[in-house]
Amino acid sequence: MQRGKEIYSDICFTCHMPDGKGDGVIYPPLAGSDFLLNNRIGSIKAVKYGVSGKITVNGKTYYNYMENPGLTTKEVADVMNYILNSWGNTSDKMVTPEEVESVQQF
Repeated sequence: MQRGKEIYSDICFTCHMPDGKGDGVIYPPLAGSDFLLNNRIGSIKAVKYGVSGKITVNGKTYYNYMENPGLTTKEVADVMNYILNSWGNTSDKMVTPEEVESVQQF
């Protein structure tokens, strides 16, 4: 989890904030995010490839662009495990590099 926390601090927290709550306007929350917790493949895809266009989180629609952060497969798994288990989020199943590798952009 420590490596995922470091990656989050280096890349993600500027938009999603240190508490994972986003700004509520442009950047969606990760803390308590139904998208994150209920759409595992979509969440991995977002971290692996970035996101463009519409995304709905906790009933609110966000229109924005998150560029591809350029993370390795292992780094994607690490940061996913950190955000899936932080700010009250809990996931019993850890994301593995093999799972990340299997997620395709299209």
